Amino acid sequence: MRAKITYFVTAAVLVFYFFLVGGRGLMLIRHGTLLTVTFGVAVLILPVIGVWFLWKNTQFVRRANALAAELDAEGGLPVDDLARTPSGRIDRDAADAVFTKRREETEDAPDDWRTWFRLAVAYQDARDTPRARKAMQRAIALRTSSPSGV
Repeated sequence: MRAKITYFVTAAVLVFYFFLVGGRGLMLIRHGTLLTVTFGVAVLILPVIGVWFLWKNTQFVRRANALAAELDAEGGLPVDDLARTPSGRIDRDAADAVFTKRREETEDAPDDWRTWFRLAVAYQDARDTPRARKAMQRAIALRTSSPSGV
């Protein structure tokens, strides 16, 4: 729940920022000189990119959460029983051991979105966020291409 609140607060702050920057861009364009119009258009590009980025990330999170809910309903969601350091971080050796298992499962069933989902979780536990995101994108693509879930 804390992650959702943080996400929505951050998104709201970004949208507010986009409006502020967009307003400044429009003010520059209204000024009417070649230089201010050029800067105004350049400034308007930033909120457009930001809105696109926020939209794509929101779609990704919604789809990943839908997969998690479906996997949880099937009883296939990975259990978080990894050893942790005193500060609460996941122990690297424990994460690596689970990652090896998840990688082998994915190699055995490369067309199953469930194995890719669990591999993404293992990557995240091993603190490899870029690969976790790619594995989750693969899980989403596989699930989308096979609506029956098989």
